[in-house]
Amino acid sequence: MSSSSSTPSHDGSPAVPEGPAAREDAPHGYPGLGDQPVDGIRLLRAPAVPTAVVRAADVPMATIAGLFDAVFGTAFPAAFARGLTPAGPAFALYTRLTDGADAVADVEIGFPLDGPLLAQIGAELVEVDGLRVVASVLPAADVAVTSHLGGFDGLGRAWGEFLGELGAMGWAPGIPFWEAYVTEPSPDMDPADLRTDLYCVVRTPDDAA
Repeated sequence: MSSSSSTPSHDGSPAVPEGPAAREDAPHGYPGLGDQPVDGIRLLRAPAVPTAVVRAADVPMATIAGLFDAVFGTAFPAAFARGLTPAGPAFALYTRLTDGADAVADVEIGFPLDGPLLAQIGAELVEVDGLRVVASVLPAADVAVTSHLGGFDGLGRAWGEFLGELGAMGWAPGIPFWEAYVTEPSPDMDPADLRTDLYCVVRTPDDAA
């Protein structure tokens, strides 16, 4: 992820801060952003996107990997067998995250869709071992996004840098925020090849007040 909060000029002169107005319409196919990682930060006017998720509350961050394993190892295979067809990479959306060593989160883990969940799987619930697949949405909002290249153990630092850059650009990061796991991990892959896109709803400080 870039450590700059501004756009480099073509003549090599000092970069000019982008400021809160530097937004663009989300590209066709959003939340997918194409094959190339996001260079720096993009600010998007994003539409709402229907999703299929498993919701969980008060999940200890120290053990959240086990929840991911269960959701992707049991709940979603059952949903796929019922006809669920993702329209993009898996994601984890956080609606609450506390601070400190004992941090807990409220999270939605799932996939974006190109239409309503019930249109794909019908009205019967998909539930495995207490994990229920339900309909949700990625919000329509001003959204900032950047790409993290590397292992999942670097995501904490990447988020810290990302949020710091947004503040320098004049944006107030908000809730929800989410990670899209663009590169599906496998046991034999190099972690350096992983791409995770980081998304955050943003507001100007006046809007956030």
